[in-house]
Amino acid sequence: MELKHLLLSVEEKVATVTINRPDKGNSLSPGVLEEIRDLFTELSGRTDINVIVFTGGERHFSAGFDLNEIRKLEKDSNESYIALFHQAYRAILYCSQPVICAVGGPAIAGGFDLTMMCDIRYASERAKFGQKEIALSLTPVMDPLWRIIGLGRAKEVAMTGRIYDAQEAERMGYVSKVFPEGELLDSVAEIARNIAGFNQDCLKETKQLGNMIVDQDLDGAMRIQEWLFRSYIGSEDNHRRIDKLQAELASRQKK
Repeated sequence: MELKHLLLSVEEKVATVTINRPDKGNSLSPGVLEEIRDLFTELSGRTDINVIVFTGGERHFSAGFDLNEIRKLEKDSNESYIALFHQAYRAILYCSQPVICAVGGPAIAGGFDLTMMCDIRYASERAKFGQKEIALSLTPVMDPLWRIIGLGRAKEVAMTGRIYDAQEAERMGYVSKVFPEGELLDSVAEIARNIAGFNQDCLKETKQLGNMIVDQDLDGAMRIQEWLFRSYIGSEDNHRRIDKLQAELASRQKK
């Protein structure tokens, strides 16, 4: 597909999707949202990709809504634009591959919402996070946010409109790790390559499991996990990886 607002590269089973609208702070125009929706839908069906990295580069993620576009909306004529946001959100959230978000700069409002649709989030020291919707008389996206950081903290993020720096986002469990400025993309690429080396079907099932178990009672979650584990243990790939691991352990013991 032809891309005007995104960049795509694929290497070693890792697809890197970069929002490329730096003159506008990577703000989310309808064109950007359409490309996110369509590209993640396409990537989800590709068998040559095991992991996706979603980023805005080392200096940006996304400043959020394109306010010039929102200013054009009327209350009774906003349905298509709102639907577009949620189509983009769902394309990331339900993409079959794990999606790693590399946040190099501000991720605010709609940009913040995009980060919460990803499976894992990493940030640079210059990253900032926040939901500013309340300051614009808009209601924010709180799910899956509350599943990531807990309901009480999600309410704080939503109702205060505060901007959080990368370190505070890490402390609240929203990002997994903060990297020095300028080192984010290389560091995340290495993590993504390691994950991409795992069994593709197992990665997809693990992502689906993570989305499913939050809606199950404990017994239901345990049964699903037992069934999935049973469907993989003893497989040819399982045995091959055991042999590889044992060989690595033996080599370490000799040293």
